[in-house]
Amino acid sequence: MRKDPRTPRPSQARAGTLYGGHGTGIRDADLFYFDPDTSWDAEDAVIRAGAVLFADLPVPVEIRNEARVHLWYADHFGAPAPAAFRSCRDAVDSFAAACCSYGLTLDADGSPRLYAPHGYDDLFGLVVRPNRRQAPRHVHEAKAARWQQHWPELTVLDWADPAGLDGAA
Repeated sequence: MRKDPRTPRPSQARAGTLYGGHGTGIRDADLFYFDPDTSWDAEDAVIRAGAVLFADLPVPVEIRNEARVHLWYADHFGAPAPAAFRSCRDAVDSFAAACCSYGLTLDADGSPRLYAPHGYDDLFGLVVRPNRRQAPRHVHEAKAARWQQHWPELTVLDWADPAGLDGAA
């Protein structure tokens, strides 16, 4: 794992959250990847390498192998685990809110490519729209409440709002 943007490591790495710093309301940065090796040892090696690589950033970087989510999801979120994700895109499609559903990767030539299954309207319109595809209600509500404390200008749609997302992107 290196900071050289021309060499994405691990393969198919995607950044899920832009990071800020103290006082911005941004708690961490998410770096996720997809590796069919679902052993804890393999993911832990990537997490440890990332801890060294990103030690100078103003927020912690949380690194996760999306191929392993189904193994820990129920214990972490108290809701049924999703079916095993088939890719990072599949995982992004299940993020708790449309405004968070972005994945950035680099093509073979080093060009950035952004995956935005729900577009950009909610992100730039400061709308927190629930994605009921996988995330449980309590996860959406907890995240939205925390975000609204930091950014009171957000419009948070209620879980039951018919404008929420119900299925795959």
